[in-house]
Amino acid sequence: MADTNPPDIKRGQGKTRGGTSGKVADFRYKRPSRPNKRPRKNGQAPREPKARGEPSGKQAHAQARNQGPAQAQAQSTPMPRGRNQAYAALDLGTNNCRLLIARPSGENFTVIDAFSRVVRLGEGLAASGRLSDEAMERTLAALHVCAEKLRRRHVHLARSVATEACRRASNGAEFIERVREETGIALDIISAQEEARLAVLGCHILLEDGAGPAVIFDIGGGSTELVLVEPSGAVPRILDWMSVPWGVVSLTDTVGGSDDTTDLRLDRYRRMRKTVLDSFRPFAERVREFAKGQHPIRLLGTSGTVTTLASLHLELPQYDRQAVDGLILPSVAMRDISVRLSHMSGADRRQLPCIGDDRANLVVAGCAILESILDIWPSETLGVADRGIREGILRSLMAADATGESSRAALQRMREQDV
Repeated sequence: MADTNPPDIKRGQGKTRGGTSGKVADFRYKRPSRPNKRPRKNGQAPREPKARGEPSGKQAHAQARNQGPAQAQAQSTPMPRGRNQAYAALDLGTNNCRLLIARPSGENFTVIDAFSRVVRLGEGLAASGRLSDEAMERTLAALHVCAEKLRRRHVHLARSVATEACRRASNGAEFIERVREETGIALDIISAQEEARLAVLGCHILLEDGAGPAVIFDIGGGSTELVLVEPSGAVPRILDWMSVPWGVVSLTDTVGGSDDTTDLRLDRYRRMRKTVLDSFRPFAERVREFAKGQHPIRLLGTSGTVTTLASLHLELPQYDRQAVDGLILPSVAMRDISVRLSHMSGADRRQLPCIGDDRANLVVAGCAILESILDIWPSETLGVADRGIREGILRSLMAADATGESSRAALQRMREQDV
C-alpha cells in the first residue's frame, strides 16, 4: 500500500456489494411515496479564516475552506468556473445520513444546502448481522428528504455512498435496491479503502503545518479508518492505512456492560480500549518507526467524537462548527475529557452541552477509540475537522467534471481548426 493512494474506481479489499465504486447517479427521481501549528492559547484555532458554520436541517452552511482538487490524478485541474451547476455528496453511515449540495467557487466550493440526521442504520447489526426494519424505515425517511433537496436544487452531478453498515449487513444490497426504487438515490457501497481516501481528501487541508508523516483518522459509526500520510503537492501521499470494524455504534453494541456503578463503567471502558488496541496492533507496528522521526508528529481527526470532545474542551453551550472546525488543541486535554466521560453515568452525560440523548451512549466508545489512537500515534496536539467524506466526494466530482470539460473544449478546438 505504500506510495499509493487508495483508488477511486477499484475496490480496495475484495468484492463488496453495491456495484462498481465511483459511479455517478443520474438522479431521475420519483416523488416521495410518503409524507414527509502548535496549539495556541486556550486551544485557539489556526490563524487562517474559517468557513462559516454548517447549520442543521434545511439551512446551508457557507463556503467551506477547502483547497486542492479531490483526485490525485487531477491535482492541478481547476474546478469549473463561472457556472451555476450544483453538485451533491451523500454519505450514509452506520449512525448518520448526511448530505451536502454545493456550487464551484474558483478553486473552492460554496455549500448551498445541507442535511444531517441521526438514523442509527446499524443499530442491532452486531448481534443480528442484518439491518433491522425499524432502522431501514428511519433511514428511508431521511433519504426521502435528501431526494427532495436534490430535485429542488437541480443537481448536475451527485454521488451517494454507503459505508460499514451496508458493507456488513447480509441484507445490505437488498436495502440499497429498495432505496433506489423508493427514492431514486443510487447508493454505492464503497470499500473501507475508498472511505479512508475520501476522508483524507475532504479534510487534509486542516492538517497542522509541518514536515514528516502524519495520521488522519475517521471514527465512524461502524468502523474507524487510520491513514498515514506524507505531504506531497495538493493532496498528501498515502503511505499506509488500516480500517477496523469498530466505530461508536459497533463497539457499543459489541462490548456490553453495566452503567450502574463507576467500577462497572470503567471495567467496560477498559474492555473497549483492549478490543480496539488489539485491532490496531498491526497498524501500530507498521507506523512505529515513522513515529520516531525527527519532526513532531501530527494528528488530525474527522468524526463526531473529536468535534464533540472539542466542544466540551471549549465549554460551548451548543455546538458551533465555526469554533470547532480547524481547531488544534493539546492531545492531553482530549484524554482528560475522555477519562472524565468514561467515569460518568449515561444520565450525567446527557446533561452535558453538545452531547444530549443521541451521543450519550455512544461517546464513551468514541473516547475509547480516540485514546487508542493516541496510544499508537502519541502526538502532542490534535487537529479537529468537521468535514470529511462528503467534502472529498464533492471535490472528486468537481475535479472530474472540470477534467472532462477541458477534454471536450480541446476536442472542439481541434475540430474548429480542421474546418
